[in-house]
Order: sequence, then C-alpha cells, then structure tokens
Amino acid sequence: MQVCMRRLALYPLRAAGASRGKGTLLCVAARHLSPGARTLFSETGVWERDYRTETRHKVEQWWHPRIMAQWQKDAQAENSNRKKFYVLSMFPYPSGRLHMGHVRVYTISDTIGHFQRMRGHQVLNPMGWDAFGLPAENAAIERGLDPEEWTKSNIQAMREQLDSLGLCFNWDREVTTCLPDYYRWTQYLFIRLFEAGLAYQKEAVVNWDPVDQTVLADEQVDENGCSWRSGALVEQKLLKQWFIKTTNYAKPLLDALQDLPEWYGVKGMQANWIGKCTGCYFDFRLKVNGEETAETLSAYCSSPEAVFGGAYLAILPSHRLLNGSSAVRPALQKHFQPGRDSLTEVVAHNLFTGQDVPLVISRKEAFEDYLDTVLGVPDCSEDDLSVASALNLRWTTVLQTDDDGTQTLINSAEFSGLSREQGFEAITQKAVQQKVGGHLTSSKLRDWLISRQRYWGTPIPVVHCGSCGPVAVPEEELPVTLPKLSLTGKGASPLEAAHDWVNCECPRCKGPARRETDTMDTFVDSAWYYFRYTDPQNQHRPFERRLADHWLPVDVYIGGKEHAVMHLYYARFLCHFCRDQGLVAHREPFWKLLVQGLIKGQTFRLAESGQYLKREEIDFTGKEPVALGGGRVEVTWEKMSKSKHNGLDPQEVVQQYGLDTVRLYILSAAPPEQDILWNVKTDTLPGVIRWQARLWQLVTKLRGARQFEDPPNPSLLKKKELAEAKKIWQNKNYTIQEVTAHFTEDFLFNAAISRLMGLTNTLNSATARVLLHSVEFEEALAALVKMAAPMAPHLASELWAGLCQVKNPLSPVLQRGGDVLQQAWPAVDPQYLEAPDFVELAVLINNKSCGTVTVPLQASKDSGRVEQLVLESSIGQKLLRQRSIKRVILSPRTALINFLVDE
Repeated sequence: MQVCMRRLALYPLRAAGASRGKGTLLCVAARHLSPGARTLFSETGVWERDYRTETRHKVEQWWHPRIMAQWQKDAQAENSNRKKFYVLSMFPYPSGRLHMGHVRVYTISDTIGHFQRMRGHQVLNPMGWDAFGLPAENAAIERGLDPEEWTKSNIQAMREQLDSLGLCFNWDREVTTCLPDYYRWTQYLFIRLFEAGLAYQKEAVVNWDPVDQTVLADEQVDENGCSWRSGALVEQKLLKQWFIKTTNYAKPLLDALQDLPEWYGVKGMQANWIGKCTGCYFDFRLKVNGEETAETLSAYCSSPEAVFGGAYLAILPSHRLLNGSSAVRPALQKHFQPGRDSLTEVVAHNLFTGQDVPLVISRKEAFEDYLDTVLGVPDCSEDDLSVASALNLRWTTVLQTDDDGTQTLINSAEFSGLSREQGFEAITQKAVQQKVGGHLTSSKLRDWLISRQRYWGTPIPVVHCGSCGPVAVPEEELPVTLPKLSLTGKGASPLEAAHDWVNCECPRCKGPARRETDTMDTFVDSAWYYFRYTDPQNQHRPFERRLADHWLPVDVYIGGKEHAVMHLYYARFLCHFCRDQGLVAHREPFWKLLVQGLIKGQTFRLAESGQYLKREEIDFTGKEPVALGGGRVEVTWEKMSKSKHNGLDPQEVVQQYGLDTVRLYILSAAPPEQDILWNVKTDTLPGVIRWQARLWQLVTKLRGARQFEDPPNPSLLKKKELAEAKKIWQNKNYTIQEVTAHFTEDFLFNAAISRLMGLTNTLNSATARVLLHSVEFEEALAALVKMAAPMAPHLASELWAGLCQVKNPLSPVLQRGGDVLQQAWPAVDPQYLEAPDFVELAVLINNKSCGTVTVPLQASKDSGRVEQLVLESSIGQKLLRQRSIKRVILSPRTALINFLVDE
C-alpha cells in the first residue's frame, strides 16, 4: 500500500478554484486508473508534462512489443465476415542488412495496414523473402559457404531488424522462395505452362556475363553494354534456352490496363513495354529438298489479315538457324551472300494457310524492334514488294480495293469477301484456335527468357530423353530439389557437376535421361508469391482458389519504381495465365500500385578523380567544401550505398531519433513516389519532433484542466466560446475528411500530416474555457490522436491511454476501452456532410508555413477570393502587407495556399 501511495502522490493536480499556474498538488484517486492498463504513466503514477527524448524512448520501448503482440492476436482472430484489405509490399532479397529504402516501403505498408484495420477491415500485410539468386551464390563461392545456410542466416538477421522497427506483418504467412515447400509450386506452375505450350526451349543469341557465368535479360545490361551486377562487358552467345511465351498474352495484358486506376505513370510504362499489338506470329515448319525437318519457326506478320498473300519468310544474318546447331544450317549457309537478300533452298510451310514460301536471308542487320523473323507480304509493304520482285518470287494478291475505297479480302480461302477489319479478327481468332499462332502482339515484345546457368535457383522440372525429347517431371515427384554441391564459380552450369542428380530415368519411357541443368530466373519465383501468401501452408496445391479469390486482387501494392516494368509484367502475365487455367477468378493481381522513390544521401567526390570521400575527409570551413588532402569536392545526392559513404544504418537512425520520429520523417518528407534527400537539418525532421511534443502537450493540458472537482459543463460556454467550439468541430470534420482521402486515394501522407498539424494548431490555440467545458475539443483531440496512430503508433498509444483516463470525460469516445489501434477510425459527423461551412487553409510564404486562415467553403477553390481573404487576415496584415507578391498558388488537392514574394 505504501508503494502504491508513493506512486500516486507523485501525480501533480490543481485544486478546484486554484488560480491558474499556482495549483496545489493532490494525489490521483486510484479509481481513475484503469486496472487493466499498464501504460507508462499508470506504471509510474506520473504523467510527464513534457515529451522529452528519454520519454520518447520509454514510450516506444513500452508499446513496441504490445502493439506487435496485439496485431498478431487480432490477425489470428480475424472475422472473415469483415471486408478484406490486402496491402502488400514487395518482398526483399535477404542481403542481411536493411537499408533506408526498406524502411520507407515497409513504413508505408505498415501505416496503411493499421489504418485499414481501424476502418474495420480484415487486413493481410504479409512478408517473405525473394531468396534465390546470384548474390547468395557469389557470396557462398567467395566465403566457401553453402548458399542455403548463408541465405537463412541473412533472413534471420533481417527479420530481427524488421521486428526492431515495430513493423506489424502477418508473420504466420511468411514465404521463402528458396525452400522446397515454395519452389515445389513454382515448378508446378512451370509444368502447367509447359503443358499449355507456353514454356519451350530454343537456341537463342543471349547476353552472357563472363564473370557471373550466366545469361542476362536485356534489361540487366546497362547502356554501356555491361552487366548490371558484375560490371563485366557482356558478350553475345548462342545457347539453348528456356522461354515462356508471354507474347501470347500481350493484347489481354495491354487491354486490361484500361480497367485499372492510375498507377502514377506505371500504366504508361507497362503499355510502352508491351507496345501496340497490331500483328501476330504464325508458325511454320521448314523443308529442305521437299522433306520436312523437325525445325519450326514463328514469323511475325504485321498484317495478319493478308497472311494468304505471304511471298517469303525473311531471317536476319544473326539468326540462330545460320549460327547454331540447326539441321538446316548447311542449306542456308551455302546461299548466304552478305549485304544482299539471299534466296535459299529452304522452304517454310505455313501451318495456318497450308502454303509454302521460300526462306530468304535478309541483307538487313535488323528488322523493326526486336524481330528476327518476318513474313514478307507485298500487298501491304513497299519494302516487301521490292524484295519479292528483286528475287522474282511469286505471290497471291489478297487485297481488292472496292469502288468506295474499302479493301476486301480475296484469294484467302473461307475469309474471302471479308473486309480487312473483319478478316483481321477472323484469321487471328482461327489461328489461335488451331494453336498455330494468331495471338496479337507487338514487334517490340519478346518472350520471357527464364534460363539461368547457375546453381542457386529453382530447378527447371524437365528431363531430356533421347527418345521422348523434353519431358515434364510428374507432379507427384515434385519438388525437384537442388543437390548439395561445392561451388567454385568456374565452368559451365554448376549442376552439370552433380552426375548422380543429372542422370535419371525418363518418366515416360523409363529409358535413360538427363535432368535440365538450367535454373529459373528469380523473376519466376516473384511472379506468383502474392498468391502463396493467401494460403502459405498448403501441402496439396500452390493455393486454395477460395482463399486466393477472397484476398485478390491486392488492394495496394507498394515497391520501388525499378520494378515497374519487368516484375509487374511477369506477375500480371502469370495471374492472367492462372485465370485461364481455372486457378483463380481474377485476371489482374494488383488493384492500386504505389511506387516509392529512393532515399538519397549526400555524396562527396573529388572533382578530378571521381573518388568518393567520407564526410570526415572534407574541410567545410570555407564557402565551398574541399578535401583535407587537397582538391575540389563535388557535392551531389545519390542512392545510398556503402561504397559512396552516404548510407545510413536504419537501427542507428532509430536509436538516435526514435521509431515514430523516423516514420513521420519518411512519411512527411515527400510524396511516396518522389525521392527523399535525407538531410536532418531541413525543417522536416525538427518539424515532426515539435509536432509530437505539441500532441503530448495537448493531452497534458486536457488532463490538467479536468482535474478540478467541479465537472466540465458545456452549458457554461458563452456565445463567443460556442462559436470557437464550432470552429473546432468544423476543423475536426474537415481534417477527418481530408486525411481519410489521403490514406485511401492519393497516399499523400505528407499532406495528411500537414492537415493533422493544422488541427493541432487549432486545438493548441483554444481558450481555457473551451478546453475545459467543450465536448468539441475533447472529441477533436481524440480524433487527432486516432488519425496519428497509423503513422506514429507508439506515441499515439500512450496519448490515447492518457486521454482515456481523463477525469469526467464528456464524450463516450473516451470510455470505450482498448488501445488506440483497436479504435474505429473517426468518421465525419453527418451534420457536417449536410452543410460544412468553413475550411481552414494553411498559409505558406515562399514555401514556409506561416499559420492558417479559415475561409468559407464555397470560396475555398476560388484563388482570387482566397488570396483576398488571406490578405485581409491578421497573417496577411502582419506578413504580406509590405511585400511584393510575385505569384499565388492555391493547391487543388490540399487546403493550402502559397505566396511567392520578393525577399
């Protein structure tokens, strides 16, 4: 009992009727402390009046494990009757260390997750690991380690780092792509593609990295022709490779973009990547001396409706048929004349039309975009006509121009008599039905090359049989697991050395066979991980359709813009394929996409050599920085990295400033899609630190004001005070409306924080009687704390605990119990929606905040009217009256007006 009274006696209260600022200390009655609540102040018996650095750390240490535990408890008790919300951040490669880019993307997803759960949604915010790939293999070779063990240790380290940042993920749904229980299903999906005719093998000229000894996609080669990872000059090499025929889905993938909301420019990038789908491929079988060979070829036709008018098939001199191991290579080479169109004795049989056309080696070094094989149609191209005429080729005219100028198909079998437009549709559709081509695509899109000649990747589940050819491994024998190898990094594919693993039995004829020794590109693993999160423990299939259909599409997908083309394209392709296979109901995997910019650090380089310097190697005493050893220094902002000496350890940053401060800084420094220039000397970091302190002060003021013996009485408010209370009520509702829109529509968290700061200022300027007697102040402060909770959960949790123990609360909002993240997101009052009267606008002068003004709602979008009202206000009279205004900018999206003036 003595311990209890000692704690309680520390709590300072003002006696009823005491003059302000000269209160008497009284102890808090124990009945006002919730017996189940173990907050900081209820543990110590003291509500600290100021939010100091040590207070911030104590608050975060206390609430961090409790918030995470409550999230997991709520996740396990989710009610499926609640509306779902799937927020997904791109899973990381387990390098072993988090960087600030990770902190940014996961802070955004964590914030959205908390917000949506407060709105009553069943939230899925999972995390996993994109764990295959070259970095682990190279690290294992360098260190003499097993890449699996190296990867697992990195995952453990990074998971501990994520937990230390207070990020609330659904860890019970964790996936790791390098584990057999995951890649078993990657292999299963590959086999579905193989059986559908969409996975195939052919010789191709590829980008070869001589250092990493593997194939690179074109996108992994920089503008200087060097590998994106090793930096080596890339070589061109002819290899037999596995491809996935994504071109068959080009048109559906392009058309589906129209049904998605704006993706901050990424939809345009996707459309540009795919290109205009105005042509298609047709399949041909090659003949030599009238005898069919086993060689098939797909040729692009830019005018499919005129396919019956094909005169020849043209290939480039660099084509695999001329340079690889094809059986027709000798017949082609003996006719090849560089610099001329060379007519060969090889004939191409069109599997759609049944026509034979000669194969021509083009004089050109390149066709349009990425094409290497095209069907020449003289009726549709002057260039094709010129080639056919020069080689004295025969062809069939298939287009007839009618008197009205329209063109009709002739000599085109059952399609004769159709208009070009009708013929286009009918011919391509029938070719698709006959599985001989016809899928609309562009000349710039190529199939997805997935082969990698390395060890640490998903094994391709195919065996090569001398009798049966390539045969898929039966589903019941999956997964095809990786053998244990001692990696050296030299020679051919490392799996070639695993003789006991390579040599196997053909599943079909039971004869001797060899396993495929290429592994899959890691983009295959990440093309379907969003499915696996919905059903991660399933041992019988990749995922249960019922669960995938419940959670998909992902409501908000968050990640770096560097993945806005390839990864998104492959993931969208695989979702379309799974829909066609009856595995899911949705074609598109992601509804909204939120791409975030980089966090850049300041770099210092010697102007002459370009060498990066550490900050301590520079003299900053002069007007311009110079190296201590001499030499001019160039100062730039670049992506953080150790080699540039501009990186930050997230845990060190958190230790210095606190979790909530780092979260608020990241969210308020810039809109998500823009880069952040990490500079703690700017207004942003001090600003969010001050805002946290002001929030604390507001709760402190309300707690102090309500300690009088006489309870608050709204009827005591006078007319002027009632008007002030109404203004608070209006500002509260306006803020709820704006912040909710930012969280759901444009994700401008910086604007949301700015609006919350505006409401904070309004409450901070409230008179003592309004603070004491108005329910409007109390409810506005409660709403403010709840809206801050997703972004600053630790501080908000402590503030809410303090609010809920305010003596004599006027509002039932403070009497509901539970932590702040368990509260319902505040809703706009119906009366406000009927007739909101005023809007509070933030006033900036030369981009610096100078206060707020309240303007009539009907005038809030009128730039001239708002400018006049600001100039007439006390802010305008004080700060703008004697200054020359160059420009006035009224924000169309947020309650903000910016005056640009002469200094």
